[in-house]
Amino acid sequence: MLKRQLMTVVLFSLATVFTPLHADDVTDSIQEASEAYAKGDNAKAIESLNYAVQLIQQAKAKNLEQLLPQPLSGWTANAAESTAVGAAMFGGGITVEKRYTKGDSSISIQIVTDSPMLQGMMALFANPMFATSSGGKLEKVAGQKAISTYDATNQGGDYQFAVANKYMVTVKGEKVSADEMKAYAEGIDFKKME
Repeated sequence: MLKRQLMTVVLFSLATVFTPLHADDVTDSIQEASEAYAKGDNAKAIESLNYAVQLIQQAKAKNLEQLLPQPLSGWTANAAESTAVGAAMFGGGITVEKRYTKGDSSISIQIVTDSPMLQGMMALFANPMFATSSGGKLEKVAGQKAISTYDATNQGGDYQFAVANKYMVTVKGEKVSADEMKAYAEGIDFKKME
């Protein structure tokens, strides 16, 4: 009985907290989960809750797309692509990516969050010796600590940022100058991530 009451409180709390996102679909799914749980249909309750979580992650991914910069002058950009994967697959996570091009030059920016695999990546930034052991160097770009692997000879490389212990941001360039890569990195809205 206590377990059932606790589940009802959790479901009600989720419905209250996430109402502004997708008021109809999210709250409807949470309500379906609550009703299924009350009837003892745990499989349907879990399915409905997972669906609600997926909708919330999709909304979060769309919000992350807003943090990516507009193309620099003379560059074009593809529409941002986002993927929200539930916890059942690889532990879950949200990935947003946008690609910018100018002739043969290309830069892609990727933001990853809500993934349990991020903890291992964050360890790189906690230990500078480990971070630079593969040839990267520590820099500050756009006010953020970054690991840079830019190679002027090959005109390419990447910047990797760990932001607020929640986001991994990668700016990867091919046939670009260091200034172009830095300009795109500086266009990311890091403040909203913090």
